[in-house]
Amino acid sequence: MNVDADKLGDDKCSPMVIRSVILPLAALCVTVSAADYDVVVYGATSAGVVAAVQAKKMGRSVVVVGPDKHLGGLSSSGLGFTDTGNKAVIGGLSRDFYHRIWKEYQKPETWRFQKRDEYGNKGQGTPAMDGEQRTMWIFEPSVAERVFEAYVREFDIPVFRDEWLDRKSGVSKKGQTIQEITMLSGKKYGGKMFIDATYEGDLLAAAGVSYHVGREAQSVYGETWNGIQVGVLHHGHHFGKLQVSPYKIPGDPKSGVLPRVSTEPPGEYGAGDKRVQAYCYRFCATTAEENRIPFPKPAGYDPNQYEILLRVLDTGWGEMFQKFDPIPNHKTDTNNHGPFSFDNIGMNYEYPEASYEKRREILAEHRTYQQGLLYFLANDPRVPSVVREKAATYGLPKDEFLDNEHWPHQIYVREARRMLGQYVMTENELLKKRATPESVGMGSYTIDSHNTQRYITPEGFLQNEGDIGVRASPYEISYGATVPKRGEADNLLVPVCVSSSHIAYGSIRMEPVFMILGQTVGTAACLAIERKSPVQDLPYGVLRERLLADGQVLEYQAPEKKN
Repeated sequence: MNVDADKLGDDKCSPMVIRSVILPLAALCVTVSAADYDVVVYGATSAGVVAAVQAKKMGRSVVVVGPDKHLGGLSSSGLGFTDTGNKAVIGGLSRDFYHRIWKEYQKPETWRFQKRDEYGNKGQGTPAMDGEQRTMWIFEPSVAERVFEAYVREFDIPVFRDEWLDRKSGVSKKGQTIQEITMLSGKKYGGKMFIDATYEGDLLAAAGVSYHVGREAQSVYGETWNGIQVGVLHHGHHFGKLQVSPYKIPGDPKSGVLPRVSTEPPGEYGAGDKRVQAYCYRFCATTAEENRIPFPKPAGYDPNQYEILLRVLDTGWGEMFQKFDPIPNHKTDTNNHGPFSFDNIGMNYEYPEASYEKRREILAEHRTYQQGLLYFLANDPRVPSVVREKAATYGLPKDEFLDNEHWPHQIYVREARRMLGQYVMTENELLKKRATPESVGMGSYTIDSHNTQRYITPEGFLQNEGDIGVRASPYEISYGATVPKRGEADNLLVPVCVSSSHIAYGSIRMEPVFMILGQTVGTAACLAIERKSPVQDLPYGVLRERLLADGQVLEYQAPEKKN
């Protein structure tokens, strides 16, 4: 979702729309005749672009429409240190994307601020550049966006940007079949098949499809790692044994609580709740002096928001820069790390179902928080000098996100709505406790949830809760997880907000998997049109045959170990 979009009301004639400076006044509150396509993709995420490419490759007319101004979602908005897991299960168009990234970095002109042989080639467990496989897994945001733009040009795919679904009355259905969708601009898009490729699941919700927000209790699906996880401390994104006081005067509850601490009890272990794992911007930083802009002081900057971090640093904790992961040209993909970092814990609970206007407020608060934290680290005299001086060597890159003050367009929506579809993926499938029916793609990344809350322990210290990391070997993803329940919508497919428990989604939610599932639903949409079939009735054998023919990996056999 675009932070700077102005059309953020839920009604065509909302005050937010009327005040818009993006749309011509004549376009407001008018009815535009529908344009009809075989496949309508809502959302220009990586999954959305790939779904459209696959539909076009199969000879169908397709359109991509959505609120995005830029193509590619997180893949072109800072998440360049790709969460891949086992790369052997990444096939088809998803692998083609990383091959095209590799081709971009074969061009000498792509290496503007760093020599290729100085890069270091560090990836997540494997080289960033795999010359043998002709793939590259680590990349700059602008290079990824260039690849996505090349896709839509090459396949002549129309893209309508900055178009926001009328979530109240913008889905027209005949029985269980979606006929057309209407934007806040009044533009209408009719189709035989629809794909919701958004991170939020706005189309599926507006179409009356069942979904869930938050964590299920362990008992719902017979899981171990779902629900509230008080006392479970995975990764390093917690306070551990650090005895950090949550109170303004350390140790004195009467003095009041510091910002960004919940005073609510965390809940019972294993219980479900409506909390959502934390979001952050995977912002891009650089140390290249000729390309570096010092971290700006954001409007509304309040150094008191970072008092907890000062107390963490005072303990001697020294991992602040551990997830400034290197990408080419002396840049980073920067992620959350530690007990107090770039994840804005507890500030996103409303986001999945919020109005456009409320989401804009949440996004602005997240941006202020993160930019303020960066400014604080580089400038506040209370920050230890060794930390402050290193932070000051970083800055925002002049050549990234040119129309958004060099800040990512897309926040990392790690989880929002999750469809309740024909089949629900759970940790049991991921951990091979139960077989997965009708595989249409694979995942393999660690089952990974970020924290959902920061609370006060009975002993009077700070602790984070919700961070889970459980290793998973390659697993199959069911076709039923991409289609609604029978009787809800018979021509809608969902590659991002798939039918999954909270904890299973912690692994499925990776960008390579979204592109894998984008190809899957693009294929399924075309085959369902060809057979004049509801998506729920598409014969699996027919879908499987086409996916395999197009390079999708549906099963994985580990190579035998050599003696």
